[in-house]
Amino acid sequence: MGANVFSVNTGAVLEVARHAAVPERLASWREQVLALREALAWPTGECVARVHEHSAQLFISAPLDGLMTATSLNEAAWAMQELSGAQRKTLIAALHALWRDESSRVGAAAAVAAESAARGMNVCLDDDAVSVGTGHGALTWPIAHTPPVSAIKWDRVHDVPTVLVTGSNGKTTTTRLIAAMWRAAGFVTGWCCSDGVYIADAGADSVQSLAHGDYTGPGGARLVVRQARVEAAVLETARGGLLRRGLAVTRANVGVITNISADHFGEYGVDSLADLAYAKAVIAQALIASRGVLVLNAMDDELAALSFNPAVRVVWFAAPTSRTDAVMISAACARVEAGVVEHGFGALQRDGSLWLAVHGVWHDLGAMSSFPITYGGAAPHNAANVTTAALAAAAAGVPVTAILHTLHNFGRDASDNPGRLMLRQFGGVTVVMDYAHNPDGMAALCATAGTMPATRRLLLLGQAGNRDDTQLRALGAAAWRATAFDRVILKDMHDMLRGRMPGEIPARLREGLRGAGAPESVIVELPSEIAGIRSALEWAQAGELLVLGVHVSRPQVLAMMEKLASANWHAGQPLPVFAD
Repeated sequence: MGANVFSVNTGAVLEVARHAAVPERLASWREQVLALREALAWPTGECVARVHEHSAQLFISAPLDGLMTATSLNEAAWAMQELSGAQRKTLIAALHALWRDESSRVGAAAAVAAESAARGMNVCLDDDAVSVGTGHGALTWPIAHTPPVSAIKWDRVHDVPTVLVTGSNGKTTTTRLIAAMWRAAGFVTGWCCSDGVYIADAGADSVQSLAHGDYTGPGGARLVVRQARVEAAVLETARGGLLRRGLAVTRANVGVITNISADHFGEYGVDSLADLAYAKAVIAQALIASRGVLVLNAMDDELAALSFNPAVRVVWFAAPTSRTDAVMISAACARVEAGVVEHGFGALQRDGSLWLAVHGVWHDLGAMSSFPITYGGAAPHNAANVTTAALAAAAAGVPVTAILHTLHNFGRDASDNPGRLMLRQFGGVTVVMDYAHNPDGMAALCATAGTMPATRRLLLLGQAGNRDDTQLRALGAAAWRATAFDRVILKDMHDMLRGRMPGEIPARLREGLRGAGAPESVIVELPSEIAGIRSALEWAQAGELLVLGVHVSRPQVLAMMEKLASANWHAGQPLPVFAD
């Protein structure tokens, strides 16, 4: 619907295998697309072809009421070789018919969307509905019942403060922190993340779940901004949705890119860190019209190398650790200070404290170790998430008092940040659950585990199958290089094989571990996540630490641990039968 990696305009993209897109075929494809678009008398627009290591893509801009037609046009152009005049005429007639049908269904919604955009307000359009404005300023109609532009009470339509959060690591934690800051400021807040879609009243302890599952794509964003109660929205915006669908919203006040880390290479034209940074920077397009603020990591070279429209105010945060190179710290601090001078906002971890600049005035928010989510400073990745969230919230208009309240309270209860560095102690063992899904995230998790007191340490490790062999090996190597574990359980997850054979993912993880120095004797392999967790608990003795990378079975694992604690189970005892 919204801006995408090819254009600020709507359109359709088709991706084909790289080996099929020889130069002559690619040139013919583009020529056929242009000819067919001309035959439909569509306005001149972008036609962008890109060749990547694993694929080739061709994007064609199209009117809002012709997106499905553009998809069919693109597919037809790729399939076309030599057509007779009669065949070509038949194809064009069929495309005209598709467009007439699509326009009759979507035309009224497209007109409303265009009017809302002209008035400087958000637009959301999907297969079922169109909405203008956001939150309590939104109006939504089924596509088939969209009213005429003249019948809409435009004085009721407006946007609520909206923050977009993307990046490689820390997105979900940062999203939850910003949402908690809005709530502390007195706003009914809606947010979507990799866990689901939620809404909560100002200051309320209870959170209403609107949907469960990974809602970091356009569907989650639309569900949030169409809630009539919402007064502030925080939308986790993942790479996959950006690359497949573009932005779900057309206006936002603040965008955040937490960091760029190697992950998902080989998918949708992303083959390098620079490709990934470019894709995630699409969120800046939603900030231009509102002259929004883009929050970037000053310690990330890929983000520092990007350029943006001058209408976007770029501000920076930096959360160096004791291991950070002095040259990098100096460069990062210079970026932060420059952003404060130019736009008034910035955040910096300095001498163990969090400093936040708001409208050019620096505030000392206190020692990082005093914020529960940092676990006394033992979790430097969460110190970075805290720094990111504080700056994003301040740039969006959250008062410093509400930011402070959140920093000193978020994380006291494990339900504040489920699935992310969740700490449980029962039966004499300490359990940490997390969803570290790439080498940098895994290194941060395991480094944190290495600082926690324990007589022995265990890691449960797995991954989805949509990573290449190099990335899988890197994940295993990152874990071992951060902390030498006494036992590593490699799990297979049949629901997440994604084209790979059973046993293939643990084999690549094992290669990464062994290459980093892990002895074969500490590595075992089990056929499922639950089997791995049962084995970990059976292995554990009092005083030990279990680091569980949980992807698919978190509710079952939490229920298992509650039952064990209720049954007064102690490490070294057999697991009760009910633990399943």
